[in-house]
Amino acid sequence: MLNDNILSNMTLNPQNFELIKFPTKKCLMVNYKSIKLSPGLYFVSTPIGSARDITLRALDILANADVLAAEDTRTLKKLLEIHGIQLKNRSLISYHDHNGSKARPRLLAHLEQGKSIAYASEAGTPLIADPGFSLLTEVLSLENNVISAPGPCALIAALTVAGLPTDRFSFEGFLPNNKSQKEIKLRGLQSYRGTLIFYESAKRLSDTLLKSVEVLGEDRQGVVCREITKKFEDTQRGSLKKLSEFYCDKNIKGEIVLLIAGATDPDVDLNKVEQHLKDALKSMSVKDSAEAVALALNVSRRDVYQLALKIKRRSE
Repeated sequence: MLNDNILSNMTLNPQNFELIKFPTKKCLMVNYKSIKLSPGLYFVSTPIGSARDITLRALDILANADVLAAEDTRTLKKLLEIHGIQLKNRSLISYHDHNGSKARPRLLAHLEQGKSIAYASEAGTPLIADPGFSLLTEVLSLENNVISAPGPCALIAALTVAGLPTDRFSFEGFLPNNKSQKEIKLRGLQSYRGTLIFYESAKRLSDTLLKSVEVLGEDRQGVVCREITKKFEDTQRGSLKKLSEFYCDKNIKGEIVLLIAGATDPDVDLNKVEQHLKDALKSMSVKDSAEAVALALNVSRRDVYQLALKIKRRSE
């Protein structure tokens, strides 16, 4: 928001629409506005790399909330400083996995007083592989308002550039550290036909790729997105075997999102599918029949829908 002093000290170049500052006065431009927030808990998404990825609404909330809470107060203070937001005399409360039981009562007390609280995780969207779920459940149990200020999210950013199907996906967070538990987890996902998304640490990536090759197969396609939106952002695509070989001897750093293509359709008994559809169509619409059969037989919903249309036309 530009105040009158700033506007009086600027003009627009009509050719390229850049803001031209006259050198006579020192100007400060801010991107937030003063608003009155309703009482409640605001989950505010913050940048995962570039500080400029924050939304204007997130800045409004951070600038005007009665109380601020953060997984890492140092990170939030730096973000406020970058965007010219002053903490003033507001409380800034640390809330993370290790102090949640002690910090929650303090936050709940502020809500009981009718205050607005803005909570930010260290980076990205709160609760997505980040603290906040226990706080959310308690706030909801007390029938307080919960508001989302959506924005950056590493898994969504990675999915949009990966080149793998986006119509169906499952975010599985971090795989277990224990090798046997990691294998059990991956085997449970072998037949999932959507894109699999994991967060992973740089030091564990090579082992995770090796185990993925062993359990899911060397030809399964994968994508490794590293340092998304940051200076050294990097994306590698290929078969799990190729990715495993690429990272086996590399000393890498940074935040990582690993995406793995879903399982392909197994050999389908079309006669079985058709019989199930005929039975379903006796009491359901084409769309509902296709959805029910596809789910029951773990086959492509689109292909089943096309077959259901053919059966319906033949019966008319």
